Amino acid sequence: MSPKTKLLTPSSQLPLYTKRILITAPRNYASRLSAQIIDKGGLPIFMPTIETCYLSNYSELDAALRCIDQFDWIAFTSRNGIIAFFERLHDLGLSLSQLQNCQLCALGKDIEHLLSVCGRVDLIPNESSPGGIIAELALMEGIFGKKILLPTPEVIGIPEPNVVPNFITDLQSLGMQVTRVPTYITQSVDKSIYAGELNLIQQGIIDMIAFSSTAEVTSLMAMFNSINDFEHCLIACFGPYTAANARKLGINVSVVSQDFSSFAGFVNAMAEFYSSCQ
Repeated sequence: MSPKTKLLTPSSQLPLYTKRILITAPRNYASRLSAQIIDKGGLPIFMPTIETCYLSNYSELDAALRCIDQFDWIAFTSRNGIIAFFERLHDLGLSLSQLQNCQLCALGKDIEHLLSVCGRVDLIPNESSPGGIIAELALMEGIFGKKILLPTPEVIGIPEPNVVPNFITDLQSLGMQVTRVPTYITQSVDKSIYAGELNLIQQGIIDMIAFSSTAEVTSLMAMFNSINDFEHCLIACFGPYTAANARKLGINVSVVSQDFSSFAGFVNAMAEFYSSCQ
């Protein structure tokens, strides 16, 4: 047997064994989250409640990109924002050198993607959240009056979560000049395609619902008549911000990942919860 060959742990010995965990994240995130759940012995069930797609109108983004050298900072709060931003930069025939005057920041695993597309990240917050970015900027001298660009989603079909609006308010409180620009679309998914999954939830067959964002929470809630329709399911949230918003909406949250820099931390929190219940 090759030294690199690794035998599998019996699934019955894994912490999420037999647990059916519903994933509401968009498809491009769901695959990474499901891999972590499978690694812990769980049974992921896909039900993206939101989807991300390209803009129908790029006028605002194009205008910002054509004068990108006027910004001092660019803050990316999602991988989708990074992908859409750099794709459009390329489509317009603009080079990465246009960003040489901008300081760039991103969160968690998104940092790796930002490094792969442009080769640098100038601010990596200790806490993987917009609040973490604020905390780092607040410690810097000369930040007052600096111009910062926020590539954000255009939210359709559901109320916009408070994450980006709160981030903008906090940046303005530091004296920064904030320009928010739509970079991609986040929209709810038609519940008619999920008759089977919704039935599984109502029957109590789903053990846990894993939310990775507030938008997923509000979109799922819109698919039911009442929160009571999924009261049999435990709820896990990817970090304290999503958990806080879920609780404001009346949802009882059982699992909150304290390490929300990656999905590995999220699934570890689920595993620890079930292990503590044994």
